[in-house]
Amino acid sequence: MASRLHVVNEDKEFSSNLTSQLSDWGLSDAGFNYNVVSVFGSQSTGKSTLLNKLFGTTFDVMNESQRRQTTKGIWMCKATEIPLLVMDVEGTDGRERGEDQDFERKSALFSLAASSVLLINMWEHQVGLYQGANMGLLKTVMEVNFSMFIASSQASKPPKTLLLFVIRDHIGTTPLENLRATLTNDIENIWNSVSKPEGLSEASLSDYFDLGFVTLPHKLLQPEEFDKQTSSVRNGYFGDNTSTDYILKPQYHRQIPADGLSHYLETIWDKVQNNKDLDVPTQQELLAQYRCDEIASEALKVFHSRLVPVKKPVEVGKFVPELGRVMRDSSKEALDTFDSTAFRYAKPVYEKKREELAETISTTLSPLYISQVKNLHKKAIDSYKKELHARLKSDSYDFSDVVKESSTHHLDTFVEQAKEITLAGTAWSYVETLEQLKLDMEGVSAECRSDELSKIITQLERSIQKEAGEFVEVCLNAPDADMWDKVLERFSASLERSKASYVIKASRLNSTDAEVDATTGSLVRRAWISLRAKIDEQCSEQVLLFRLRGIFEDKFRYDDKGIPRVWRPIDDIEGVYAGAREHTLNLLKLYRRIEPQDASHAFVYPPVDDAVLDVIKVSDIEEAFSYEESLQVLGEAKEAQLAGRFKKDADAIYLEAKRSVVSSISKIPLWFYVALLVLGWNELWAVLSNPIYLTLSILAAVTLYFVYTLNLGGPITTILVTVGKEVNRIIVDKMISVQNDARNAATGATSGGSGAASEGGSEKPAHAASKEY
Repeated sequence: MASRLHVVNEDKEFSSNLTSQLSDWGLSDAGFNYNVVSVFGSQSTGKSTLLNKLFGTTFDVMNESQRRQTTKGIWMCKATEIPLLVMDVEGTDGRERGEDQDFERKSALFSLAASSVLLINMWEHQVGLYQGANMGLLKTVMEVNFSMFIASSQASKPPKTLLLFVIRDHIGTTPLENLRATLTNDIENIWNSVSKPEGLSEASLSDYFDLGFVTLPHKLLQPEEFDKQTSSVRNGYFGDNTSTDYILKPQYHRQIPADGLSHYLETIWDKVQNNKDLDVPTQQELLAQYRCDEIASEALKVFHSRLVPVKKPVEVGKFVPELGRVMRDSSKEALDTFDSTAFRYAKPVYEKKREELAETISTTLSPLYISQVKNLHKKAIDSYKKELHARLKSDSYDFSDVVKESSTHHLDTFVEQAKEITLAGTAWSYVETLEQLKLDMEGVSAECRSDELSKIITQLERSIQKEAGEFVEVCLNAPDADMWDKVLERFSASLERSKASYVIKASRLNSTDAEVDATTGSLVRRAWISLRAKIDEQCSEQVLLFRLRGIFEDKFRYDDKGIPRVWRPIDDIEGVYAGAREHTLNLLKLYRRIEPQDASHAFVYPPVDDAVLDVIKVSDIEEAFSYEESLQVLGEAKEAQLAGRFKKDADAIYLEAKRSVVSSISKIPLWFYVALLVLGWNELWAVLSNPIYLTLSILAAVTLYFVYTLNLGGPITTILVTVGKEVNRIIVDKMISVQNDARNAATGATSGGSGAASEGGSEKPAHAASKEY
């Protein structure tokens, strides 16, 4: 007797032993020489008994004294003597499953899709009924079967299925023809009401299904007739393929080889399991869904109201410290509100709706969480910047320690606050933002280090600039052959001190050797640019002309001992002038170009190359600055212009010297002095005999001597002429003012005394009075 296999158990799990069982049944190499038959019908209607009678299978049958469910799930057994696989399907409308019709639908659909022949087991008195004959269930599975396995078939015409109605307990009162007509009409009505996809709306029932009908007498009341009729059906319908009633025809075969049957059936079951069209809820589940949705809606209203005070601030970028507590409290309150009432309803629905509510809450809170994490990131960066800048202002600090301590503190704070707002049971994560925060902090620390290095360089640059302003002025004011050697030597010394100071300060900023080298080069370049600016200041046109005139005057007006020259007629003014001018013009040539006499004093200007640009960002001035061009101080045109202007100033000084000599050599005749003595003897004696006159005369003589000796006659004359002109101007202005006052007075007297003039005779006109005055 063939063993049976539990293909699908009551927990809807497909058996993995079907392949080995087919081998035990001797069908693994059968190819297409086999068929599959299933039975469909209500529970406790004798389906297993019918299969055992028809095919000699070993399915469990019901205990007539207990009337309870026998077949659970779907069982399979091989028929005796013929290559036929028989599936015994759990009956429909069983009290054990109650309103849960899920397995009924799925097992019926599986049987319809997998079988060549589907036996529909029913009693005679069920014919004409809708629910009693399982017509509603049959409609559902036919509709889903049509959409899943027929309309989606790639074949031009999928194989048919034979629906063989086995009418039990037929007593003969109603002829088979009438029963056939009733059932055919019911099946056609079901087919016409089935929703069909576009393009197949005109498909007929006969295109996909054939109908067969057979009756069996009452098993208990007519046992002999039952056995006889069963044997006849077995032999005529399933055994003898030459019989006109033989139903295992090729058009019903699924064209699946026996060795692939296990995978084929498992694939069908997976598709049936995952089909949502079969998940029709019970009335209890419908009520649970309705009420749970209502309760969830009320809970969400309360939930949203709790978020109102914190939602807007978080969305506009403000960090809200109490957000985590508000989210947890509002979430717990919503779920507790839901649980307090919804737990009374169907547990699967309650649990599903609770999961949906929790997901809705999580979805609502997720944007707030993301915004708060971003706000935390922004807050951490701002605080980190402030702390770094504050700590770097202290007199003594270790940059690496400051960065490490500050970054660790703010990262720990971020993690702590991010964990506080991360709700348990959610997939929220702040790890990505944390990694970005680390990168941003590194960027901030690098920026601070760069700023600190720039500040140090700027301070040292100003120091060099200030020191250069002093020694450049000193060296250029005393030009000689080694003028540029002095400038560059003192500049190099100042630069070396600044570089040493910079290296020490840069080491405190945890700078790499490449950064130190690159930034030191920047310091050198900026220092040279500052020095060059100071040289330009000292070599400007006005300053250089003033310096050249001073050098010329020192050489022309003073002798080698530094004593001022008093030009005499016998002095070689032209020679001294020519020598001083030539000496000054030769010194002007020293300002042409920065060119030291000693090669060891030459300055080495660090270039700006790609290696430097990869480490630091140099200023546009540094990058565009040309060192070779900076060595040229005076161009040819400017030098010629300065020389021309200097010569004019030198010529003016020379002419002034010549005038002083000419005025001093003017001669007075000797007889003039004799005549002056004779004619002025009385006056001379009056002066000599009077102490006051004598003292004043001596003072006048001494004054005249010094005026003559120091060649001050010209300046004094200029002063006296100027004073005379000013006195003359004041006198003229005073006379004009007096004349105007007199004229105004005369005009007033004429107009006021017109009556007196007519009585007392004639009066002089005003212009006459003016003339008399």
